[in-house]
Amino acid sequence: MKDVKNVVIPDLVTTGESDISATGRIAIVIPVYNHAEGILSVIERARPLSLPIWVVDDGSTDGTTACLQGVAGITVLRHEKNLGKGAAILTGFSALRGTADWAVTIDADGQHDPQDVPGLIRAIPQGLRPIVVGRREGMSGADVPWTSRFGRKFSNFWVRAAGGPVISDTQSGMRVYPLPESLRLGVRARRFQFEVEILVRARWQGFPVCEAPVGVSYAPGRERISHFRPFVDFCRNTGTFTRLIFLRIIKGIIRCS
Repeated sequence: MKDVKNVVIPDLVTTGESDISATGRIAIVIPVYNHAEGILSVIERARPLSLPIWVVDDGSTDGTTACLQGVAGITVLRHEKNLGKGAAILTGFSALRGTADWAVTIDADGQHDPQDVPGLIRAIPQGLRPIVVGRREGMSGADVPWTSRFGRKFSNFWVRAAGGPVISDTQSGMRVYPLPESLRLGVRARRFQFEVEILVRARWQGFPVCEAPVGVSYAPGRERISHFRPFVDFCRNTGTFTRLIFLRIIKGIIRCS
């Protein structure tokens, strides 16, 4: 973590809602890269949850860093250069190691409603520590970018082919992760592919994965900044799934030998 500035980790709190407060210590992690226009809105919408908010600035160059300076009530971690969304998430998890039981990830582009977080927490089965994926409702609407619709179907198919869980939205960035277990799954991907690889590796290791419905907003007329590059990320996704399927085959051969 040499690229991350040192911060003082504050005491974490629970949500304060009686039906989910027993879940444990919960913190919000928002990975951000060049979202100066919208990150403050995401933070403000998350404040009513009364949870610690950790923003991981993944080497932004558009003014995001300056925008976050002086914002009260949040903790900011920063990569000196862009390392990828997965790397930013892992930085947040590592910083929370030992002081949080769960981390809730929220994308910085504004598509998620932080008020869906309590529903995700309530979806955790009693006695289990799963990854809970927010299944985005309304993804078939005309306002949803074609890249999101295609990417969801592409990812769902190949996650299953690689031996991952059978869920309907493997690309959703709104999730609940148990800590420190999520740091021990051996995920290699550090960019967008992190979010699919961690599901596959969780399933391989008998780690529970479930999903719960959340809203999604692709409102017309509102600028949405996405760093998904169809060709580049298609190639990266293909490489990640090829590696995972190959490893699955090797594991199967070893198991049968």
